[in-house]
Amino acid sequence: MARRAYPTTFEERVAILERASAGQSDAEIAAALHCSVWTIRKWRRIGQRQGRAGLAPPIGRPPTGPLGSITPALRDAILEMRRSHPGWGADTILAELHIDPLWAEHPLPSRARIAALFKHAKLTRRYNCHTDLPKPVAPPEGIPHDEWELDAQGPVLVENLGKVCLVNVIDTTSRLKVESYPCVDTTNPPLETYHLVLRRAFLATGLPRQISFDRGTVFFDNTTTSPFPTRLHLWLLALGVEVSFTRVHRPTDHAQVERVHQTMTLQALLGQSWSDATALWAGLDARRTMLNEHIPCRMLTGRAPLQAYPQAAHTGRFYRPEWEAELLDLNRVYRYLGTCRFFRRVAQNGSVALGGIYYYINSNYRGRAIEVTFDPEWALFRGQVAGVAEPVEIIPRGLTKEALMGEAGIIAALPAYQLALPFTHQAQRVMDYIPLMRRLTL
Repeated sequence: MARRAYPTTFEERVAILERASAGQSDAEIAAALHCSVWTIRKWRRIGQRQGRAGLAPPIGRPPTGPLGSITPALRDAILEMRRSHPGWGADTILAELHIDPLWAEHPLPSRARIAALFKHAKLTRRYNCHTDLPKPVAPPEGIPHDEWELDAQGPVLVENLGKVCLVNVIDTTSRLKVESYPCVDTTNPPLETYHLVLRRAFLATGLPRQISFDRGTVFFDNTTTSPFPTRLHLWLLALGVEVSFTRVHRPTDHAQVERVHQTMTLQALLGQSWSDATALWAGLDARRTMLNEHIPCRMLTGRAPLQAYPQAAHTGRFYRPEWEAELLDLNRVYRYLGTCRFFRRVAQNGSVALGGIYYYINSNYRGRAIEVTFDPEWALFRGQVAGVAEPVEIIPRGLTKEALMGEAGIIAALPAYQLALPFTHQAQRVMDYIPLMRRLTL
């Protein structure tokens, strides 16, 4: 049969499908429509796979790929800029093109089309899925100790001590100044310092329902788009204290504790001289007592926090350092992790990191995406590697009471603890636990 000089029409393609559905063979349909058998077979198969919609002619001009209609030289220049500067995105390259005299007279593509070109040319970076940690239920209004705000102040120069960084804690409802701890010669207190601050606050005031942190590295995993809860976070969960975080670049979410920074600086640091950190700590305690019991607060209609909220003196949830191991409930941690999902990429050595701990998966999976969940019933992680049917079981590390407690085990050994001279920062922090022990004997 002679080759047709024109393509089949939509009506002919529909007829091919209808005749084939009626039981006619490809040869019979070809003879009836004066087409080749190969043409009939092609459209019959398309119609059977995609239905009538697949028989319609494509709308618009034939596809040429992203930016197929611009000057080839401009397209090549965009790709070369991307290859030479892998960190430049579509916005940067478009800005470069606007100021380049070579392309000043040419119509430039949009940012979206440049980005599409990068994707088509496989010049985009791999991005992991973004997830966020589960958020606790918002506390009811007007109940003391439903939420504390904790934050470390920027360094303040104090006579005889040098730079001092205060870690302040406030109850958002009663405005009770819960704790102020001075960190000397450091602008970035470690995890152990926050353990000490919170243990002292819990001993004096009790356990709150919730504590709010900013997104500092001690509180929040900033190394990935799918953060894992930090050890401080898990420790608080095990104690039955929920954790929340401020929004990104929103310091106003911590407006109250930021105000406490200013108040404690004016009350205890500005123009004052302290012999050592212990004396400063005692001075801070004295000023907090005055602020909580006697000095009027504008937000409380001229009353001190404990005058407006006498019940704020204690949360009603008691804490003692020697009780901590019994107070910790790992099931709370397991239930929380069971609501999370963590996305990672398997490293070249076949491992993934969760909470700073590396777990070996399989070196054959290097570069692949993996979704990690937690099974609360079996207390283990399960990793689903992209393209692999069976999940990988990962035995967790660091989810024991001893790991979460950190330095708390040292408290029991304090009577026999011999410190070397001169004192290190770590030894000084252990000495700071002594006031907690003294309170236990009162």
